[in-house]
Amino acid sequence: MSDTNSLTRNPVWNDFGRTCRSVCGTNNNMGTVFWMFSLLAFPVLESAKILTVSLIGGSHYLLLDEISNNLHQRGHEVRMLLQLGNPVITGFSYAGRADSYQMTTWSMGEDYVTEYNGWFMEQQTQFLLGRDNFTTFLNFMGHLSYQCDRLLGDQEMMTFLQKERYDITILDAFNPCSFILARKLGIDYIAFHPGTLNSPLSMALPSPVSYIPVFGSQLSDQMNTWGRAKNLFYSLLAPIGQELVWSTFREVAERHFDSDSPPGGLEELHQGAELWAFNTDFSLEFPQPLMPYTVLVGGLLNKPAQPPEQDIELWISNFGEAGFVVVTLGSMVSSVSVDSLLVELVAGFSRIPQGVIWRYDPERWPSHLDRPPNLRLMDWLPLNDLLGHKKVRVFVTHGGQNSLFQAVYHAVPVLGIPLFGDQFDNMVRAKTKGLGLTIKPTHITRELLSSTIQTLSQDIRFKSSALSLSRIHKSHPVPPALRLTQWVEHILQSGGGAHLRPASLTQPWYQRYLLDLVLLLSLGLLGPVVICLTCWKNKNSRDQHEKIQ
Repeated sequence: MSDTNSLTRNPVWNDFGRTCRSVCGTNNNMGTVFWMFSLLAFPVLESAKILTVSLIGGSHYLLLDEISNNLHQRGHEVRMLLQLGNPVITGFSYAGRADSYQMTTWSMGEDYVTEYNGWFMEQQTQFLLGRDNFTTFLNFMGHLSYQCDRLLGDQEMMTFLQKERYDITILDAFNPCSFILARKLGIDYIAFHPGTLNSPLSMALPSPVSYIPVFGSQLSDQMNTWGRAKNLFYSLLAPIGQELVWSTFREVAERHFDSDSPPGGLEELHQGAELWAFNTDFSLEFPQPLMPYTVLVGGLLNKPAQPPEQDIELWISNFGEAGFVVVTLGSMVSSVSVDSLLVELVAGFSRIPQGVIWRYDPERWPSHLDRPPNLRLMDWLPLNDLLGHKKVRVFVTHGGQNSLFQAVYHAVPVLGIPLFGDQFDNMVRAKTKGLGLTIKPTHITRELLSSTIQTLSQDIRFKSSALSLSRIHKSHPVPPALRLTQWVEHILQSGGGAHLRPASLTQPWYQRYLLDLVLLLSLGLLGPVVICLTCWKNKNSRDQHEKIQ
């Protein structure tokens, strides 16, 4: 980048500057010498070209947008590949940021986007009815693999990306297509996972089943005998599930690679990452072993709150010390399509003294349902600013990872209504840590909803736990955004992450768990016993034969 502000944000440039100032001094003449040396050194200090890949949208895009902007602010040349319309977020625009990173958009076309978003809306209804299962997840992966096939087949786009010759790409590790795309382009890649460490896809992390919950188990790290048995069962199913996911992408990968070079599977693609970054930290995560190639950067979207717009502030003031409640069921859920559930939610909110500001598309509000005077609908919320407001009392959330970390950052107790995916496990963590309580959507009644909100707002234990978690999160010596950018720069400066990957990643599974050694020891110990038993049996047989004779 050529502007001075971008250069001075570059870490290498800053190191060079400090060295020159220590040698040349700080007077005007020496300052001139410093800038002369700086300009001569500029070609050596050229910033990296980085590609970020966002193919899903929603909260995944919000994270990659933040990452892209942070890298741009550090002086790197950043371009995002963004897939549009996947899915549509009501009230939000993918316009990017002015004077920040570059963006290249790609779309499946209006007809497919309409069809896909229709399917997604149908799935939302099923989630609200408590019908989330692995088949739904596989269907979702099937859609992603079809989109992947179309993207890899777009020769104009692929040629454009290949000609750019990026130094590295940062991809959304939730979508297997991102890995396939990076491999196709021949670019080293850093995997950013938008969720917790116990992902539905194996990340090759040490995961003792005795105390680390497997994805989907809805267990905490404090397991009894039955809990450990359940966790073991889920751990045995995990490799099967991963193979089923890869089966939806295998044909796509084989079609777009030479016959002798297609990826061998998700595990191989995951192991090829130079670094793994996870959108979590130990303020919410259960403690567990990590590998050198992992870095935790939870809370990328957290920022000090700004005062809300004047009309929102005026609305909040109407409720005095009772304060207000923030409600959002995620960036992709802008309405409640189950009428009976919506009725109970509205009736429950009408019973509490707080104001309720709800992210809900006003155009989708049923005409037959009256809105109580304490309820305000908005198609998009300034969530960070509302959670940082001094009069917020409770946050009603679906349990998405970004939402929970914003609640932790601002120390707001949460009421979780998990709908699908990792949200159930996320709320187990939040409940175990004392941050809040959970109600399944199928269990919601107006009485339970209103009483739970009042418990969260009046029981000091929840606010105390939220404040404790907030202190833990904020007291990390390096903020998450800077933490990630520094690790990216470390990978760039060191020529990759090979020095961070242990030999266990390339070992066969039976060697990794010493099963071959166990077999050899078993044979060594049992062999003499078997020989002795055989000899003894043969001797007894001979003795009996001699007696008969």
